[in-house]
Amino acid sequence: MEMTPRKEKILSSVVRDFVKSGEPVGSKAIADEIGVSSATIRNEMAELIELGFLEQPHTSAGRIPSQKGYREYVDHLMRVPSLREEEKRYFDSMLAGNAFEPERLLLSVSRLLSEATRYAAAVTTPSGMTAQVKAVQFVQTSRRTAMLLLISSAGTMKTKVFHCDFDLTHEIMRVLFRIFNEKVTGKEVLEITPAFLQSMGASLGEMYVLAGSALQALLEAAQDTVKTEALISGQRNLLFYPELEHRQVMDFLERKEDVVALLRRKPGRVSVLIGSEAGRPELKGVSFLISRYAIGEQDMGALALLGPTRMDYAKLTAILQYLTEEVGRMLTVLMREE
Repeated sequence: MEMTPRKEKILSSVVRDFVKSGEPVGSKAIADEIGVSSATIRNEMAELIELGFLEQPHTSAGRIPSQKGYREYVDHLMRVPSLREEEKRYFDSMLAGNAFEPERLLLSVSRLLSEATRYAAAVTTPSGMTAQVKAVQFVQTSRRTAMLLLISSAGTMKTKVFHCDFDLTHEIMRVLFRIFNEKVTGKEVLEITPAFLQSMGASLGEMYVLAGSALQALLEAAQDTVKTEALISGQRNLLFYPELEHRQVMDFLERKEDVVALLRRKPGRVSVLIGSEAGRPELKGVSFLISRYAIGEQDMGALALLGPTRMDYAKLTAILQYLTEEVGRMLTVLMREE
């Protein structure tokens, strides 16, 4: 028994119909669609069950795709459509308002994906493991407090508020700006360690009394820069899919470090993890679509969708591909301008 063109057509039809309705698919619906008798379809479906591509929930019910069936469909049978021009214009318009700040752009992409698909979406920020410090800025927030901004070559801008035991003046703020940019601009973010800052503080001599709390803020901002964060939107969308184990899925999404780890896929085409392929028992009824974005030629982060296994993989792949390319392009432009 082997996979034949007719079996492929039947499997594709079952996947598409089940995605639309959420109900097991009967032989008559497929027979009308393909143009052969219901008896022929039933025989073919029986063989597809033996091959492991379909399942029959109940004796008298129609058929649904198995995890193996979804994998066959995604890998060999689905055709990814091109987005319509009006869809592209809509996505472009929604991104345009946040195109001038990397982290706001990524957050807007996460929200846009969840709103456009009605699934949960996750976007990871660029890793700062190989980033350099582009600039350090200071903004005074009150008489004795200020905010340090660390801008990195990965496109991130981390902020930390620090408090001083003396009044901050414009002259002091100028001195801090000059010292910090002279000492750390161009350094690898990973170089900003407690030992490095201790050495930097010692080199300041009497000026250390002015810079002590700012140095601690710099360390904390550097540690945040190195971390990869997961920006998640649309968790409530998953409540509309009764087949999901909602509590377990929500608990997983709360563990951001687990989400980040799962989205570390190889760059290239959209990766699809179906059910148990994610390697996590609590996600057995869940599928992930994951696409990596690049800044310039360097892989930096991921865009992902999470939903039930009965997803419109072809359409969602087209959306992810388009937004991944746009995000990478926009971030690359931002990095060149800074």
